[in-house]
Amino acid sequence: MDPVREFVKLVQGSKPSRPVLGRIELAYAAREKSRQRAALETGEPTAIKLPRGQVMRGGDFLVTADDDWVEVVAALEPVSTVSAADAESLARIAYHLGNRHVWVQVGPTWLRYLADHVLDSMVAGLGG
Repeated sequence: MDPVREFVKLVQGSKPSRPVLGRIELAYAAREKSRQRAALETGEPTAIKLPRGQVMRGGDFLVTADDDWVEVVAALEPVSTVSAADAESLARIAYHLGNRHVWVQVGPTWLRYLADHVLDSMVAGLGG
């Protein structure tokens, strides 16, 4: 059995020192994990073993101990975007989403979260 390529370093805001071997597409939940199995776009199995507390972002690079580089790609994910009649209603919706530990992106007049029909129904009931 071939050894699995292990990525042990995350490089952010810098260009690769060598040609990039490929790309690895990960959803946000996976980009938060420091230890996991994944696959390159080619299907090659890999292991990610980063120091804890690092979050991978699209455009970052993962590097092996042998200095092999791959680009991290943020996977497209379905989201719900909600607005409300006024700031107080939007704040109430944000409170209820936060109370459920939902990741929320906050804009000037909107909120965005990973699409979920149960949350969508709750938000609609709150006036969103």
